[in-house]
Amino acid sequence: MEELIQSEYVYRGRVLNLRLDTVRVKNGAVTLREIAEHHGAVAMIPLHDDGSVTLVKQWRAATGRVMLEIPAGTLEANEMPEAGAPRELAEETGLTAGRLDFLIRFFPSPGVLTEEMFLYIARDLTQGAQALESDEDIELVTLSLDDAIARIATGEIADAKTIVGLLLTREKIRAT
Repeated sequence: MEELIQSEYVYRGRVLNLRLDTVRVKNGAVTLREIAEHHGAVAMIPLHDDGSVTLVKQWRAATGRVMLEIPAGTLEANEMPEAGAPRELAEETGLTAGRLDFLIRFFPSPGVLTEEMFLYIARDLTQGAQALESDEDIELVTLSLDDAIARIATGEIADAKTIVGLLLTREKIRAT
């Protein structure tokens, strides 16, 4: 454990708060920790009856490239993941899930980020219209699960939540 000496917010934003923590580590040294606070997020693997998955293709400014990902979104403050998942799935893809199966929760980047990610497999899907936010430009891409997983090896799919979600979905299917 580390002893927190001081904590200072250097930025408060819509999605992230950035904080500098001064801490004393086990050997007595004092150092700074740069922490990005995030409400958490949900992500869904929309798994169709035929074994295909719907992914979203969108520009990601942080990576400077178009990314192929599973649908996901930030939770509202104090929102439960099981409430955020259907909302985000419908907004980004227009899909409604008759069933959401919890898959896993994990921390994508625990060295600097407080975000906790909750992954679900969305099943029994019904297609409706997307309800994109004004700053979103999302193209839907439907692939077989095997094809999507093959795109991990080529680097076309390079997003951590998508890699985790697709691989665990394959394992879950194999186990049933």
